[in-house]
Amino acid sequence: MSNLARNLEQQHQIQQRPEVKTTQVIDTKKFWLTPGERFLGLAFAGMVCFGAIHIVSNQSEIYQVNKDIQQVQSSIKEQQKTNNDLQVQVSQLSTYERILDKAKKMGLVLNENNVKVVQGK
Repeated sequence: MSNLARNLEQQHQIQQRPEVKTTQVIDTKKFWLTPGERFLGLAFAGMVCFGAIHIVSNQSEIYQVNKDIQQVQSSIKEQQKTNNDLQVQVSQLSTYERILDKAKKMGLVLNENNVKVVQGK
């Protein structure tokens, strides 16, 4: 057969073929997780997030309490220092010589016959 005859034969076969209608096949996707597994995964992720937020919140509260404790301790130290300074001042102002000097300036005289000894602590 010649080349022309083949071409005619091919055209004739193409014309005789019925048209094939192509239909689109909808491919349903199959997930590798079932709905129950997805729900469990989502619930687990939610619990992890809740736990993480709870831990961060607790750490923040602990930090705040520690900060408050340090502030109170520093104010206690300052007050103790003030109290010690005042105690030293009291002991300096209550010496026997100072009291005697103040009494003499006010016109009081020391009468040794009328002196009573009081024992301190």
